[in-house]
Amino acid sequence: GQVERGLVHAPEPPPPTAGQHDRRKGQVAAASGAHAPILAPLDARRVFPPPLAAPALGAGLCVGARRWQNVKMRAAAVQFAAATDVVANLETIAPLVREAGRQGAELIVLPEASMHDFGSAHLPLGPVAQPVDGPFGTTIAELARETGAVVVAGMFEPSGDHARPYNTLVAFGPAGDLLATYRKTYLYDSFGYRESDRLTPGDGAPVTVKTADLTLGLMTCYDLRFPEFARALVDQQAEVLVVPAAWVRGPLKEDHWATLLRARAIENTCYVVAAAQTGPTYVGASLVVDPMGVGLAALGDETGTAVADLSPARLADVRRANPSLQNRR
Repeated sequence: GQVERGLVHAPEPPPPTAGQHDRRKGQVAAASGAHAPILAPLDARRVFPPPLAAPALGAGLCVGARRWQNVKMRAAAVQFAAATDVVANLETIAPLVREAGRQGAELIVLPEASMHDFGSAHLPLGPVAQPVDGPFGTTIAELARETGAVVVAGMFEPSGDHARPYNTLVAFGPAGDLLATYRKTYLYDSFGYRESDRLTPGDGAPVTVKTADLTLGLMTCYDLRFPEFARALVDQQAEVLVVPAAWVRGPLKEDHWATLLRARAIENTCYVVAAAQTGPTYVGASLVVDPMGVGLAALGDETGTAVADLSPARLADVRRANPSLQNRR
C-alpha cells in the first residue's frame, strides 16, 4: 500500500558489525547456518526524512553517555498471510524469523493470529486454541533462542469459555524464556464484524516488556483505535508500541491503519512496530514509525520483513524537542 508519498527504495540494512549486539554474540551467527536460504531483498522498503540532529554535547560527557548515543535496537516487522493450519504457519514463520535474525534484528514482531488465522466468521476457534507452552509457543520460543531476539507473536489461548478463547500475544526472550503474555482488550466489534462472538477479551491491564535498550508496550490490532490504551502503556514506561495485527480490508481501511499508527507514535513520542497479516482478507502494509511519525521501513502486500533501527537517543531528542507527555494537565 502507498503508506507515504515520495517514497524511494532503501538499501538493505547493513549486517551487524564485529562487536555489535555483544549480548547476542554468537547467537545470530548460529542462526545463519544450514537453514532456509536468505530471502530476496524487499523492494518495498522505504527511506524517509532524516532524524533530528543530536543536541550539542558538553566536553565533560562521559564515555558511557557517548556509547548510549550510539545504541540502537534493530526491529523487524514480519508480514505473511496465515492459514488455518498451525503446522503450515510455523513452516512459513521459521524462515522469516531466521532471515530477520540474519539481518541482526533484536526485536522480531509477527502478526496477530500468526498461529492460526481467524478463517470464516463461522469457524470455531475454541478447538484450535493452545496453551502458551503448547506446540506453537514452544516453536516460537525456540526461534527466539536461535536468533537471540525478542520475538512477539499472536495466537489463540484457551479461556474459561471453551468456545471463545483469548486472542493472545506471547513475547519470548533471547534465551527462549517467556517474557510476557497479553490478551487483546478491545475486540473487533466494528464494520459489521463481531469478534466478541468468537473470542474472550482480556482484562485490559497494560503489559510492557523491558529489554536491554527499550521498553516495549504490547497491543493488538483493534486496540490501535483506542488512544487511551496506548497512553496507558506509555505511562507504564513503554517506548516502543508493538502492534501485531490482522487489519481487515475495506474502504479507507488502509488509510486508517497508516494514519493511526503514525498518530499513536506522534502523540506518545514513541516508536511503533506494526506487523500485519497480508493476503486477500487483510491490508498488509506493515510499518515501523519513529517518535516524530516518520516512517522508517514499510511493506506493501508482499510476504517479507520491514527492518529498521530504533534509537534511544533519537527518542530522547524527540521528547526534549516536544515534551508533550510532560505538559499534560
